[in-house]
Amino acid sequence: MEVDFLLIGQGLAGTVLSFRLMEAKKTFVVIDAPAANKSSRIAAGLYNPVTGKKMVKTWEADKLFPEIEPFYERLEAYLGKHFLHKKAIYRPFLSIEEQNEWMGHSADPGMAAYFEKIITSPLYDEVQNAYGGILLKNSGFLDINTLLDAYASDLLKRGFLIQEKFEENELTLKQKSVSYRNINAKAVIYCNGLGAIESKFFQYLPFAPVKGEILDLKQDFSPDEIINRGVFRISLQDGLKRVGSTYSWHDLDQGPTERGKIELIEKLTKLIKLPVEKIIRHQSGIRPATKDRRPFLGKHPEHPSVYIFNGLGAKGVSLAPYFSKMMLELLLRGDEPQKEVNINRVK
Repeated sequence: MEVDFLLIGQGLAGTVLSFRLMEAKKTFVVIDAPAANKSSRIAAGLYNPVTGKKMVKTWEADKLFPEIEPFYERLEAYLGKHFLHKKAIYRPFLSIEEQNEWMGHSADPGMAAYFEKIITSPLYDEVQNAYGGILLKNSGFLDINTLLDAYASDLLKRGFLIQEKFEENELTLKQKSVSYRNINAKAVIYCNGLGAIESKFFQYLPFAPVKGEILDLKQDFSPDEIINRGVFRISLQDGLKRVGSTYSWHDLDQGPTERGKIELIEKLTKLIKLPVEKIIRHQSGIRPATKDRRPFLGKHPEHPSVYIFNGLGAKGVSLAPYFSKMMLELLLRGDEPQKEVNINRVK
C-alpha cells in the first residue's frame, strides 16, 4: 500500500492531524491500539481562554481560539455527529476586591473576545458566588469519546485505520520514505502520546507525564454554563455532572486514587452548596505533557522522514486545531514550526 503519511496513534492528536491531511487531499494510514488512548478518552475536553488562579489569557489564546470551533464544526459536519458543546464558563469571584479588579480588566480590548459579562451579585443560589462572577465566552467542551469513536469507524470503513499495536522494530527507514510491513509512506508521524517515550527516535524529548482524575456524579442543579473555580463542573447530557481535574506528577501507575476523589469533592464543596448524591464513575488518565508545557512538533534531527506531533498535555482540545495546521505546513511545505513548540528547542 502506497500512502503519503503513516501516523502512529488515533487519540486527539492523530485524529486532528489526519483530518487536516484529509482536507489537504493527502493519503494516510493510521496505526492505533485503542486501549492506548486512555489520556484522550479520560480528558474532559474543556477549552477555556482564561485560566489559572490569576485568570490570565491562556498561552497564544488569540491564535488558538479562532481555530477551535470552526475546526471541530467541520469535523462534526464530516462525521455527521455532534460532539462540540459551546458553553459559557462562569467563574465566581471570591471577594469584592476581585470583583473590582475584573471590572477593570473588562475594559481591556485584548480580553473583549473572551469576556461575556461581569456579574456583580449572585447568579445562582446553588453556587458559592456571593460576589457574583465573570462569564467567559469562546469556551466549552468537546465530547472526545464520541469524536474518536466516530472517526475510527469512518477510517475503518475507508481502510485508513489499522487497529493493532505498532511494532517499531518493523519500521524501515529509507532515504526519502519509510516502510512498515506492506505500507510504504513518505514519512511517519508519531502522534501516540506517551507511547513516543518508548520510541528510539524520541526518547530524548523531555516529556513530563501528568496524571488527572475526574468524577462523574449525581448532584442537583444543571446550569447550561460550566462552573469553574478550583474545579470545573460540567452538566452532561445524561444528567450527570463531570468534575475535575486533579494534577499529579506522582502515583502515575496507581489509577484512580482515594486522595484524588477526596480532593475533587472538597473543591466541589467550596463551589457548589448542594450535596453529592452518588459518585457514578471515577477515572484517571496520564496526560502527555512536557516539561515546558509546550507541544512537540517537528522533524527528527537525524531522520528526515520521521516526525512528531505530540505533547499536547492538559489543553489538547485548545492546542490541536491551530498546531495541527502548523504541522501540516511543515509536512507539505517544509515550513518550520515556531520555536516554542519546535523539537529543535531540545538540545
